[in-house]
Amino acid sequence: MAALRNPAREKLEADGMALGFTVKMVRSVEIASAAKAAGYDWLFLDCEHGTLGLDAAAQIAVAALEAGIAPIARVPNGEYATATRLLDNGITGIVVPHVDTPEEAKEIVQRLKYPPMGHRSSGGIGPHYGLRSLKIGEAAAAMNAANMTIVMLETPTAIENADAIAAVAGIDVLLIGTNDLCFEMGIPGEYTNARVVAAYERTIAACRKHGKWAGMGGIYVEEIMERYIRMGCRFNLGGADQSFMLGAAQARSAALRKFVST
Repeated sequence: MAALRNPAREKLEADGMALGFTVKMVRSVEIASAAKAAGYDWLFLDCEHGTLGLDAAAQIAVAALEAGIAPIARVPNGEYATATRLLDNGITGIVVPHVDTPEEAKEIVQRLKYPPMGHRSSGGIGPHYGLRSLKIGEAAAAMNAANMTIVMLETPTAIENADAIAAVAGIDVLLIGTNDLCFEMGIPGEYTNARVVAAYERTIAACRKHGKWAGMGGIYVEEIMERYIRMGCRFNLGGADQSFMLGAAQARSAALRKFVST
């Protein structure tokens, strides 16, 4: 079978942590090389809440492949045509938000994986192999193996079903969307609330039981992140392009303004 790298999956399979950040504001392909240089393993191209379009996401994905970092995209729930077009054009993983049941997870696998695992339509040989000519069956098998299928758990119902969702063949990661989960619980922003801790414990246990990986999103306070990482979250978001740029810019402006005597 032809080799197809997914640096995020490789980190996870080596018992490491796959660390990514959200791309919501930047459109330049240089964001891929910047992320690699900054020590990240994957990009979270947000096509759900951001205005990032198919063309821009595909261009960033190709640049990410060249840089040795995994391009992973979040699409709105149910928009499988968008997801498969992204997969055809360089993306190596899809994040589907608001997944509550194992039935939904099974449909996601059916839509996003090639036969025999699923029923995704073949779009030919994409940029994943530098546009080299390959046997279509060989390429499809490699894509099935390398691509990551990630579901977001964002409601108490989803957490209750974590074990059944983790048991679905073809699902790789259960990623907790902590902000939406807190909103659904009526405790917005309370990331250390006992109910949230219990949700992480339940999801991490389900992932360990079924050989999947647990992920954390929406929490960017290092002390809180440390807690859930030490509990077992291995597929994690470390921040977003906007917050990174603003944080650095604000720190520099504050430092330089100290040099002006008042």
